Amino acid sequence: MAEFVATPEEALLRRQDVERLTRLGRNAIYERLNPKSPRYDKDFPKPITVGSTSVRWVQSEVQAYIARKIEQSRNSDRQAA
Repeated sequence: MAEFVATPEEALLRRQDVERLTRLGRNAIYERLNPKSPRYDKDFPKPITVGSTSVRWVQSEVQAYIARKIEQSRNSDRQAA
């Protein structure tokens, strides 16, 4: 059986890594994932379950989310000018 080697884009991130990359705290992350929260963000990357009590985020999805947020910010800045 061939061994799978994850590329950086396929790496799985711990919540602390997502916090560091997005500059969001634990509560802010889970509020963005909760459809009942006023801070819910349907575009925020969903975690995957990797154990009975453990979740991870796909690095490429987190990076794409950050890139979209940057682009949205740049577009709104241009429209305001």
